[in-house]
Amino acid sequence: MNGGLPRLRVERARLRVVELPLVSPFTTSFGTQTVRRALLVEVEGDGVAGVGECVAGIDPAYSSETCAGALSTLRDHILPSVLGAPPADVAGHARSWEWVRGHHMAKAATEMALLDQAGHATGQSVSQILGGVRSRIGCGVSIGIQPSLAATLTAIEGYLAAGYQRIKLKCKPGYDVELAQAVRQRFPGTPLMLDANSAYSLQDVDQLRALDEFDLTMIEQPLAHDDLIDHATLQAQIETSICLDESVESLADLRAAIALGSGRILNIKAGRVGGLLPAAQLHDTCGEAGWPVWCGGMLETGIGRAANLALASLPGFTLPGDTSASDRYFEQDLLEQPFELAADGTLPVPTGPGLGIQVEQRRLDEATVHLEELSPK
Repeated sequence: MNGGLPRLRVERARLRVVELPLVSPFTTSFGTQTVRRALLVEVEGDGVAGVGECVAGIDPAYSSETCAGALSTLRDHILPSVLGAPPADVAGHARSWEWVRGHHMAKAATEMALLDQAGHATGQSVSQILGGVRSRIGCGVSIGIQPSLAATLTAIEGYLAAGYQRIKLKCKPGYDVELAQAVRQRFPGTPLMLDANSAYSLQDVDQLRALDEFDLTMIEQPLAHDDLIDHATLQAQIETSICLDESVESLADLRAAIALGSGRILNIKAGRVGGLLPAAQLHDTCGEAGWPVWCGGMLETGIGRAANLALASLPGFTLPGDTSASDRYFEQDLLEQPFELAADGTLPVPTGPGLGIQVEQRRLDEATVHLEELSPK
């Protein structure tokens, strides 16, 4: 992290839930989403404001955290630990909620808001604070399970024409080998990965080994969300690199995964690991181990997307991430200037103070379905 951060107060906070319809349904092995419900954390103190986005979903499918549960945890535990507390830097405020077990997504949203506040106070971007080195980020796109192979191929064709550098396809048992084969035949040179979201077990090793012939960049989280040992067993039996996602929620998890050989690549999501600062620590550890990393997505609005781009500007993020443009998911994002994909398949890293974005207030108010103000008790 570059330099020290200012010691600031948090004098007021606001919790806001927004709902944005998706441009098309997004289907994984977990189920189908048609609406993105996002929880925003807004803080203000010493005349400087900041905003963060919680990536918890509506239901506990990807993670045990939910939007409703995060709202309660933030209101009752995390934000009271900083509201009205003496001035502190971001790490200092984060230490005040260390006693709260788990709830990484709620913690990450608060940390994001505090980093945004600190950036506005110092004129630094979050990318600068983290030590980012890139000004543009190569973007991949994540495509949910489609009604047919033909629909999948049509979707891929459209995203490649738009400039996306890598295709990620959701898969599940029975929707994998035929899928990879069809895509490889149609798009032989396109960087391709499959994302299983824990849909397989070691009993499926022959099916997973059959994917080796399709030159996949990786297969993401094929086995149980909380497993490292079986992933190590599987990695030893297949040529395709395993990318871990849900299995790594902490630095301790990552160290165990590296020692066991549970994979070769890590998808880093700040919300999953408790914030951008912990995510940067995982990035550093992966670099020492020779593991490439990339930035995963959670259907974020432009607020969370700005934070992802800042994280992906770190030097170890050498693979295109799920940092797609705003119009990939939303007809109307929350930003005055939504993120637009360049012809070369990149997005710009925001350079303004904090997250470097401007939220469109009218759009924010229209999308708000719940709002509550918090102050020191």
